[in-house]
Amino acid sequence: MTSSVDATPLRHGEEHSPERVSNHADHRRRAPLFRPTAEALALARAGVLVSRRGEVSKKASMPSQFQSPELQAWAAGFPITLLHVGVTLLILVAGASLYALLTPHREIQLIREGNPAAALSFGGVLVGLAIPLAFALAVSTSMLEIALWGATTTAVQLALFWITDLLLHGLPQRIKEGEIAAAALLVAAKLAGAVILAAAVTA
Repeated sequence: MTSSVDATPLRHGEEHSPERVSNHADHRRRAPLFRPTAEALALARAGVLVSRRGEVSKKASMPSQFQSPELQAWAAGFPITLLHVGVTLLILVAGASLYALLTPHREIQLIREGNPAAALSFGGVLVGLAIPLAFALAVSTSMLEIALWGATTTAVQLALFWITDLLLHGLPQRIKEGEIAAAALLVAAKLAGAVILAAAVTA
């Protein structure tokens, strides 16, 4: 505990004793040069530092390049972008799985057996499903719109694939036999339908 200053007034004719002078000097050394005021405390809360002599300076903060509007917009939008892409990819996987189950020549099994025509045909199916989904993602503004338009375009595209297989009914069998030319023609027909559907989504 620090000693207090002897504030007893001197009587007439009394001189300062050495103890009183020493205590007074110690008190002056220990007294703060700057007492925080209400204004200084408010500035500190606002991010401003006030020195012991009363000088005001800004508190060290993050560099200005990390506080730019572009980075703030990226930090706010990137998680939403990932979520939208994830939902679209799930719809793509669901559509491709449904097609693989409904196709009569079981392209996945043919691909496992090393059939290049089946691999080319199924690759065209993936691209044909992805094109309308990409356009649906581009024009959608919410998760609900992405889900609705994604499911709708996938269903329509699967129907177009089925119609294409019916119109070109000999090609699936030729694909099963490994004919690359038949697979290329079937892929081109399916991609043509996908491009038209994508244009209809953005119209």
